[in-house]
Amino acid sequence: MDSTALVLGGGGPVGGAWMTGVLAGLSDAGVDPTRADVVIGTSAGAIFGSRLLAGEPAGELYERQLAGADRVDLRVGLGRTLRFLWAALGSRDPQRSVQRLGRAALKARTGPESDVFDALRPLLHTLGDWPDHALRITAVDALSGQLTAFDAASGVTLLEAVVASCAVPVIWPCVTVAGRRWMDGGSRATANIHLARGHHHVLAVAPIPAAVGPHPDAGQQAAALAAAGADVTLVTPDRAARRAMGRDMTSVARGPAAARAGHAQATELAASLNAVWRAGR
Repeated sequence: MDSTALVLGGGGPVGGAWMTGVLAGLSDAGVDPTRADVVIGTSAGAIFGSRLLAGEPAGELYERQLAGADRVDLRVGLGRTLRFLWAALGSRDPQRSVQRLGRAALKARTGPESDVFDALRPLLHTLGDWPDHALRITAVDALSGQLTAFDAASGVTLLEAVVASCAVPVIWPCVTVAGRRWMDGGSRATANIHLARGHHHVLAVAPIPAAVGPHPDAGQQAAALAAAGADVTLVTPDRAARRAMGRDMTSVARGPAAARAGHAQATELAASLNAVWRAGR
């Protein structure tokens, strides 16, 4: 049987809300995202991918967004935004760009690492051990700029992996896991679709298609997999969803509208998906 991969990208609180709508819309239309042979999660995608595999139905994740139950307060501010942009856009070379961002993240005065765990723990309370289902959680080494995908064999807890994947550079402190300092898995590519190489069918949900800086965007990564022979479906916010989401991806007030837009978009998309994604295949 052809192998399948579900890739869930980063997108902050608003992008995560849209993603839950997409997942619930697909599920309501008979497409079971958890049937993928592997789930690859980055940042917000790490949160909701882990929760899906921990047994939370997509519909419940969606309803929690509509009710405003899953909230993350990201206090960004103009100063931190400018420091982030200065670091990420300071070089046209992808490796140098992410290393600049890592140095800025390591130097930033953002408080203790426990702040990240405290902020995310309410969203991750259902997580226990790594699931039996194949799950890969991305994070970027803040010192080297290299991407890693944690899994059950990595020797770190699932909670540590997910929190490391969500450590937004300059906004939140880098997170120490396995003796190294980690920052957001979307620092190089917001969805890391390239990690699905080798799978025959790839469904990628990318709330934010492109990272800040000279890095390949989700469309480019999806095209590369398709050129290698994979059947790739890339889902990014359509015009209605972008309007509902707004420009501030940290605005929790936008969450319910973003979730509804994602659900509507997925309902239209489901009919065009390859039958391999449908329940009962």
